Amino acid sequence: MEQNLFEITDQPIVTEEVTKKVASRNAGAITVFIGTVRELTKGKKTLHLEYQAYPSMAVKMLAQIADEIKGKWPEAKVAITHRTGRLEISDIAVVIAVSSPHRKMAYEANEYAIERIKQIVPIWKKEFWEDGTQWIGDQLENVPYPDGQPIKEGGSK
Repeated sequence: MEQNLFEITDQPIVTEEVTKKVASRNAGAITVFIGTVRELTKGKKTLHLEYQAYPSMAVKMLAQIADEIKGKWPEAKVAITHRTGRLEISDIAVVIAVSSPHRKMAYEANEYAIERIKQIVPIWKKEFWEDGTQWIGDQLENVPYPDGQPIKEGGSK
C-alpha cells in the first residue's frame, strides 16, 4: 500500500489532496465523499462536534476497508482522511476518494467505505447541542484490538 492513503489528522482536510492520491491514467471516474458537520440532527441544533480517535488502529482499519474494497472491486483505488478535534458547522470531517475505470464501481466502493468506517473504525463523535452533549459511535464493540481496548481521552474505556 502506498504511504499516506489513510490519515487521521487534527488539521482541516483539503479535498483536492485526498483526490490526487487516487488519480491515475487508468481512472475513468473518481468519486469523492465529503462528510461535513450539519447544524440539525433529529431536530436538535448542533453547536459543534468533537471527534476523537485511536489513530494507529484507525489507520489500520481504514487500510482494511481498502483491502475489502479491493476484494470486491479489484480496480478501485481508495484514499481516506478523517479529522479529529473540534469541528464547527460545515467543517469537513471526512473525505473518501475512490478512483476506478468506471463510475459505477467508484460510486459503490465509496458508499461501501463510509458505511464500513461507521461500523469498524475507532473514531468517536461528541455532539454538542444547546441542551447537552452525547458521544456517538459504537465502534469499540466491533473492532479487534490486539493490545486491548483503547482508552478514550478522559480516562474511560
